[in-house]
Amino acid sequence: MNVSSEAIPYPPYAQHPPYPPQPPAPPEPAGAVEPAHDRAAYGSAHQGPAAAHTPAASRSVRVERRGAVLYVELDSPGTGNAVTAAMLAELLAVLAVPDPAVRVVVLSGAGPDFCLGGDRDEFADSLGVDPTGGGIRSSGTLARRVCEALTDSPAVTIARVQGRATGAGFALALACDLRVGADTAAFRLPELALGLPVAWGGLLPRLLNEVGAARAREIILTGRPVGAAEAFDLSILQRVVPEQDLDRAVDEWVKPVARRPEAGLRVTKSLLNSHAAATRLGDTSVLDAELMASVLAAAHYSRGPAAPSSS
Repeated sequence: MNVSSEAIPYPPYAQHPPYPPQPPAPPEPAGAVEPAHDRAAYGSAHQGPAAAHTPAASRSVRVERRGAVLYVELDSPGTGNAVTAAMLAELLAVLAVPDPAVRVVVLSGAGPDFCLGGDRDEFADSLGVDPTGGGIRSSGTLARRVCEALTDSPAVTIARVQGRATGAGFALALACDLRVGADTAAFRLPELALGLPVAWGGLLPRLLNEVGAARAREIILTGRPVGAAEAFDLSILQRVVPEQDLDRAVDEWVKPVARRPEAGLRVTKSLLNSHAAATRLGDTSVLDAELMASVLAAAHYSRGPAAPSSS
């Protein structure tokens, strides 16, 4: 996706204006699929006729450049912004080659929820095509690259979270430098209840680093929701505000950071990332895709084509 270096005259961001036509989406990796995280726990996010798969040419990410700030929005509210292979490819196209003139990247989700996790329909389709989990591996690799692009970006990345951030949505938010949430925000990792490992996008080492081993263990093993107030106490969120104040809170971070000199900001981000990485000894997130694919393929062979059910 090509992003213009000039500001686009949109109305205020809170109004979620329509974006101009974008070039065709990058080709979807053959058989790529993002594993399900939350559809089984919360029920399918598809409603009625909308349950049909989105055409490959449709975009699920909207991008707006305003000066030194790049706004990236997950734009599939009818599915709870479920993460698909196509969405990951779009995100990577935007984030993988950063513009040095961009000081801040704001990641948000359209609709009532930030992101309800992976697309379970795509997950089932992928295992039907390749029961060995090849599509899961492909998508898992994309997921790791997207989350690394958020963390390693020379720009400061900000997650703007409303509603639920579940599974893959939790991972995308946690990959950002700064995270502000509405007082109605809730984070959840239901993977274990679905028979899945917490192996998506490098989530586990980031969670251990930000929250601590004891609390991370409890969140993962119980799969319970973590509300906004507790998320703030655990440093999953660095700020909590009423939902109507989310854009104002984002702007209060964006304005000073966008004025920082590029070289100083880039070096400071590198220093912060280096020190954080030093605390993540034994980071095996590079194996996330393999771990997820192995577990899902084994479950597929033992249970047949049915997807894992929640407990």
